[in-house]
Amino acid sequence: MQINKPSSHNIALFIALLFHTCGVVGILCSPYKQWFVNNTPLTLAIMAVLLMVTQPQKNKWFYVFLGLSVATGLVVEITGVNTGFLFGQYTYGRVLGVKIAGVPLLIGINWFTIVYCCGCMVYQFEEWMQKKLTGQVKFSSTLQGIAFAMDAALLTTLFDWVLEPVAIKLGFWQWQHNVVPLFNYVCWFGVSIALLLAFRKLPFNKHNQFAVHLFTIQVLFFLALQTFL
Repeated sequence: MQINKPSSHNIALFIALLFHTCGVVGILCSPYKQWFVNNTPLTLAIMAVLLMVTQPQKNKWFYVFLGLSVATGLVVEITGVNTGFLFGQYTYGRVLGVKIAGVPLLIGINWFTIVYCCGCMVYQFEEWMQKKLTGQVKFSSTLQGIAFAMDAALLTTLFDWVLEPVAIKLGFWQWQHNVVPLFNYVCWFGVSIALLLAFRKLPFNKHNQFAVHLFTIQVLFFLALQTFL
């Protein structure tokens, strides 16, 4: 009898489900809520590592996009926190760990995680749609690129909308007057479009199934906390 070894995708999916399930239960149903909240940086770091491990056919362009996403995320967040010109008036708490110019380093990594997951999800969905519509509708490559960037940017913005109430309650960051401005979502959409155009243009494999599953897990995680917290 031959026993198949679990793939890196299956192992990563198990770890993601384990961490997020334990997180929901720990935050909502245990007396150790703050311990689970304080370990958020560990979870975010592990999820980013799992995305890199499960990335098929890794090449230099994948790492270029990784570096570009982290650097862009940090630059726009530092600008936002210190000037208010981007996103609005907000400050980060201590939960997310070590900061540079008022912004946790993990925020840059989280920009990569969110944009990459949304990019993979929309890219694979659009490929599926193209196969279904083969011979029926034809679009130029430019139009396809613009549509992809806008669709995926909308998805990242919706993710932030789901995340915001939970992040505020858990002390990740705070907004002036405890109100999330519409400008925050406008900036999320704009910055995401720029990164997603790079995502589509750079020649690396965009068929990471774990990225699709991780996005779904995280949305369900924050929806559960938003509902019951």
